[in-house]
Amino acid sequence: MYFYAARQPILTRDKELYAYELLFRDGITNAFPDIDGNEATSRMIEGSQFSYGLEDFLGDKLGFINFTLPTLQKKFPSMLPQEQVVIEILETVQPSKVLLAECVELKNNGYIIALDDYVHKSVWRHFYPYIDIIKIDFRTSSIEQMNEVKEAISDFPHIKLLAEKVETIEEYNTAMEMGFAYFQGYFFAKPEMLQAKALSPAQTTLVELLYETSRPEIDLRKITQVFERDVNLSYKLLRYSNSAIFKRRAEVETIKHALVVLGQAELKKFLSLLFASQINSDKPAELMRMSMTRARFCEELAAIQGKTDSSKAFLTGLMSLMDAILDESIESVMEKLPLASEIKQALTEKKGILAGFIALIEAYESAHWKNANIIIEKLGLEKDKVPTAYHTAVQWANEQMKALAN
Repeated sequence: MYFYAARQPILTRDKELYAYELLFRDGITNAFPDIDGNEATSRMIEGSQFSYGLEDFLGDKLGFINFTLPTLQKKFPSMLPQEQVVIEILETVQPSKVLLAECVELKNNGYIIALDDYVHKSVWRHFYPYIDIIKIDFRTSSIEQMNEVKEAISDFPHIKLLAEKVETIEEYNTAMEMGFAYFQGYFFAKPEMLQAKALSPAQTTLVELLYETSRPEIDLRKITQVFERDVNLSYKLLRYSNSAIFKRRAEVETIKHALVVLGQAELKKFLSLLFASQINSDKPAELMRMSMTRARFCEELAAIQGKTDSSKAFLTGLMSLMDAILDESIESVMEKLPLASEIKQALTEKKGILAGFIALIEAYESAHWKNANIIIEKLGLEKDKVPTAYHTAVQWANEQMKALAN
């Protein structure tokens, strides 16, 4: 039995990461909605308790987890720490005295409660003292309906509105103007304006080094020369290679020695960290986390497949959100970067094995499990290894982002 889950970020008005919604599915082939909601919740809790810890997916953020009325009545939320989860009551649950009693108990126990895909009914007013977040689907709700909800909760200022399925910057701006506190969707993963932002010389140097380290046989002399012409980069390399985490017996004194000591895998990680920390700091940090998750996931997929160079796969994943990061088309970005033709083809033309890896991670990010299954079959991957690869990628990205924050 395998635990299949994905996560979708929830951002604040400042585009800071607030939480993730955890999305459970009963395997790649048995995709939702073919599984009962009660079982989905039960398996999510079981998986988070016995397969993977919630912190593996959440880091230090909250996790929204869907609950049905039967799972609330069975007191399943009590198996999860109140400081780590938001109890999200599914839209299929109707307001009733039984549900109200469960909400009162949850609130008394310190849990945050959210109503999913809220459709206004006057009876919900009895629940407002105990509800913290109301989620409104931007795809199915009109402006008039949203204003009706705002009016209904006006006497309960503690209730925050969350706009979900926000896909464009225009929708995000509308939600901002209407006073929404939280946002769920991929509006931030798309260019916000047509004005292009060029990479700085330092960023271009990092991309060049990432490309050079993605080759099966790296040219140590050429990489050394790139480092030697950038004093700041050389200094960071020497500090990193001399850090206590490597427990070196002798100090590193030259660029070439530092590169040899680190090795290709550690060098690639070092460059990825630098790139993620330097690239457009006014963008949501979650974009960087997603890029790094994609990079590691693609690398893991290449290892499972056994035919594709894992370093090229890693770099493809890392570059796959560069259009959103730079507010520029991916075609324009690729023209400026010294990347292998198969990487550029994957990202601009969506052709080749590497494009398949990107399509798979996109399916995972949006929990489109049926699409994921089709892609897995097409790529010839062992489907039981894919969830573990995703979990590994999420953990790795969390660790790297934590390192960047320190």
